[in-house]
Amino acid sequence: MGSDTRLRLAAVYKAYGRRTVLRGADLAVSAGTLVGVVGENGSGKSTLLRIAVGQLVPDRGTVRRFSALGYCPQQAVVDDTLTVAQHLRLFQVAYRLPRLDHAWETVDLLGFGAERRTRAGELSGGTRQKLNLTLALMHDPPLLVLDEPYQGFDWDTHQRFWQLAGRLRDRGRSVVVVSHLLHDLEHFDSVHHLRDGRLYQDGVRR
Repeated sequence: MGSDTRLRLAAVYKAYGRRTVLRGADLAVSAGTLVGVVGENGSGKSTLLRIAVGQLVPDRGTVRRFSALGYCPQQAVVDDTLTVAQHLRLFQVAYRLPRLDHAWETVDLLGFGAERRTRAGELSGGTRQKLNLTLALMHDPPLLVLDEPYQGFDWDTHQRFWQLAGRLRDRGRSVVVVSHLLHDLEHFDSVHHLRDGRLYQDGVRR
């Protein structure tokens, strides 16, 4: 295993009752790569990512993370009573960040700076997801695991997301994205198809 490996899943199995979702899935993510995980609905993509970040324990297999990570789940995990700015201050304390410059830059790039004093419960679904993504990125982790992070984005913000993902990759970050959109595939360095509980690599694109 190379010294630049940030995430490694080996022979991972996971079942829910009698339904086996993962059947020996393998994935290695190196520094400075943008990796796509694709598959049909119900194929186990979110389960795979939750295992990768430590939210779920596999039935068998090993998971190794070699750096701090940021995780953006498919459903926004925000407090409806807090404003955007209050969320950033709360996570600033959790991440022990001296400043919020990077967080506000991400807010501006995603185009919701005008909502900084708006409570999360009053945000549109797409803007809630922008906040969700910002919270995952704001501590600038070496490894990012993003589960369909652009749910509800308009086309302009969707394009901004990919610009941001490319910049992160070019700065040496490792970015794993679950996607179901065929036109997204051109953005990835490699694409891994989840079929019958295993990952099949489509090829390296850089």
